[in-house]
Amino acid sequence: MKTGKFEKLFSLLPESIDCALITSDVNRRYFSGMKSSAGVIAAFREKAYLIIDFRYYEKASKTVDACDVVLQEKLFSQINDLLKKHGAKKAAVEANSMTLSEFEGYKSGLAGTELDGSGTLSKAIEKMRGQKSPDEIEKIKKAQEIAEEAFENLLNHICEGKTERELALLLDGFMLKNGAEAISFDTIALSGANTSLPHGVPSDRKIRKGDFLLFDFGAVYDGYHSDMTRTVCLGNPSKEMQKVYDIVLKAQLEALNAAKAGMKCSELDKIARDIISNAGYGENFGHSLGHGVGLEIHEFPTASPKSETVLEENMVVTVEPGIYLPGKFGVRIEDFAVITGDGCINLTNTSKNFVCL
Repeated sequence: MKTGKFEKLFSLLPESIDCALITSDVNRRYFSGMKSSAGVIAAFREKAYLIIDFRYYEKASKTVDACDVVLQEKLFSQINDLLKKHGAKKAAVEANSMTLSEFEGYKSGLAGTELDGSGTLSKAIEKMRGQKSPDEIEKIKKAQEIAEEAFENLLNHICEGKTERELALLLDGFMLKNGAEAISFDTIALSGANTSLPHGVPSDRKIRKGDFLLFDFGAVYDGYHSDMTRTVCLGNPSKEMQKVYDIVLKAQLEALNAAKAGMKCSELDKIARDIISNAGYGENFGHSLGHGVGLEIHEFPTASPKSETVLEENMVVTVEPGIYLPGKFGVRIEDFAVITGDGCINLTNTSKNFVCL
């Protein structure tokens, strides 16, 4: 049985917690290695158990080696038996994902055990998932390669008259054909004045000469996400469009050059934000510089102006400054990188030179 992740988890939890009850789909996958829509991991300091129903039992029995696999029959009765077997007095639940009604159900079903719903377990798992293993980084790299190949293919299909929605569907199709198990999130494909909407939704607007086109997208490979944004121009840009693009690119490059373990996320955000503010566009950069990426598209840490989180080696974070001019256009350039002791390794290889199609 592989117990490394559970050993690390309990090293981050107070000694008073005897059991960790992992119920969210994404964290159950993180610890068990298997995707499912149901199941509970009851982890103890000595051993972990995956209690799972008939639909997934056969697969889990063959693939999961981090936990003993138990066929779910009467869930709370089974958990109570395990708590008694291991002499557990206090169990922690995932406060960040468990609803109040679910928590009340666990309190009732496990009446003889003290439940910790303070967020201690969620924070420990968050910290673990923030630092990626070599295997996780390889999966993220593969997801990124799939997305980049799809984008390069898309550039050959962009022409005047196609709609934002058509371009988004094309990009999604190329990623899925290239081996993505899913897309990371609803693909953003915007044009013209719509590019000033940081998270705009693709519409039936037809692209025209002189438009900026903004694409924010990613692929999923074996559960792990990629994330990137590129802004290109159809035809010739105005001087203002070129100016704004250059400012955003400078801010992004400076932040990437500075990113390293030991610096606060707020310090990284400030590097890019100061460049944009000093150029007179501070009010037009209203979101955080970046976020972690992994089994979810938005993970710990967040590179925001107020974040006191210190970057650590093997964190994977996006660097995505932007300038958005309402009613005119917007520019965002996004890469994501692995933090190292003395810098970072950019996982995004697509060119950031100003592209005119």
